[in-house]
Amino acid sequence: MTYYGGKELAGAFRTVRKNTIQIAEDIPGEQYDYKATPESRTIRQTLVHIGVGTMFPTIVHGGKLKDMQDLDFQEFLAKISGEESKPRTKAEIIAMLESEGEKFAALLESFPESFLAESVAMRPGGEPATRTRFDMLLSAKEHEMHHRGQLMLLQRMIGLTPHLTRLMQERMARMQAQTATK
Repeated sequence: MTYYGGKELAGAFRTVRKNTIQIAEDIPGEQYDYKATPESRTIRQTLVHIGVGTMFPTIVHGGKLKDMQDLDFQEFLAKISGEESKPRTKAEIIAMLESEGEKFAALLESFPESFLAESVAMRPGGEPATRTRFDMLLSAKEHEMHHRGQLMLLQRMIGLTPHLTRLMQERMARMQAQTATK
């Protein structure tokens, strides 16, 4: 028995996605096309990238692939590129983050421990040669957190304080107030 299975993966992913959605809601729609450098993604593009980011693990693990050579990467990349290039409003992006996030979390919840322990063969020349499904599925959350960090920096660049920072500041102020009244 492990202490972190499909249910826990889903719960952790839901927490990460909830925070991503909060960022998407906090950023004004007129700021969605802001980008830090000419080469980087806009806020809109980053949010959409996060939104479609669960497509890969859904195809691999929902389709129960055992060998990555069985995945047509050119077809998959074309599908992702098409999804990322669709014009979307702020409301549409938030709705996509909500629906795709919940769809992925429900998939994670459905996986028994035995399935998460299975190994998947990577493409030849890749390191490592195999990965567990658990490791691959956990990386979906890590990928989102990576981009969420970028979004938090972009929030600061447009003059906003990220919600997690605001929450921490509020907790610190309450603790200081409690200490001052003693």
